[in-house]
Amino acid sequence: MIQGARRRKGERKRIEIPGRYLLLVVTVLCIALIAITYNTNLVTRVLNTTANYLVVPVQTGISRIGNWLVDREQLQTNIKTLQEENAALKEQNEELAAQNSDYQQAKSELQELRDLYQLDGTYADFDKTAARVIAKDTGSWYHSFVIDKGTDDGLAVDMNVLAGTGLVGRITSIGPDWAKVETIIDDDSNVSCEEENSKLSMIVSGSLASYADGTIPFARLQDPSGLVQVGDRIVTSNISDKYLAGILVGYVSAIQKDPNNLTKSGTITPAVDFSHLGTVLVITTTKQDVSAQTDNSGSTTP
Repeated sequence: MIQGARRRKGERKRIEIPGRYLLLVVTVLCIALIAITYNTNLVTRVLNTTANYLVVPVQTGISRIGNWLVDREQLQTNIKTLQEENAALKEQNEELAAQNSDYQQAKSELQELRDLYQLDGTYADFDKTAARVIAKDTGSWYHSFVIDKGTDDGLAVDMNVLAGTGLVGRITSIGPDWAKVETIIDDDSNVSCEEENSKLSMIVSGSLASYADGTIPFARLQDPSGLVQVGDRIVTSNISDKYLAGILVGYVSAIQKDPNNLTKSGTITPAVDFSHLGTVLVITTTKQDVSAQTDNSGSTTP
């Protein structure tokens, strides 16, 4: 009894609030908050301030992350689109390059055919046939090459070959459907020529070393009166045993007296570009045929 009395004496006295009073306090507090909220912005200002510090930064961060993700997706889409467009442009560029190459080749072939047509008209007295170059000897220039026609097409050894504006060379060997042409710039070539107006004769020799400067040499010109000048046309002479007379060989580019003071020598610029040959004209009559016809006509008794 004594211990129980002491425990009760040491305990605090509890304050108990009746439930109806507590409900009344809460009700009054709610009514007060409603009145304050309705008549002032105190609560909303507090809430807004709290939102500004808590909600807005989170929203801003989420918005930035969303925008970054959208930008990355758009960037990837743009990169893929640009890659596809670049691939299409590269393919189109390759097609245009191929078309341009074909166009340039066709243009070159057309110009070559026009030159041959004009050349055919220049030497209209001779029967000719066109042939295409199908092979050449090693080196930068066409000093010896093969064409795609032969004996089956009526060609023969020593027939003269033309291109550009003048003489290329002559056929030196032949087969049924091919023929080899030795040009006038070949080291083994020698052509009896003359200046077109004065008819003064000379020997034009082939020289690959000289043609590196775009010229080939001539010699044995007897011209004490100085009739032959730089720029004059040099053509094949009638005394040549391999070449028909009157075919343009080139133009005098340099001339000087020989040490013997009796003859002159120099260089000529060929009428043909021996760096580019694609199609040529072959005169289907040889010098031997012309000489034989001349001899026969001269020996005929009226």
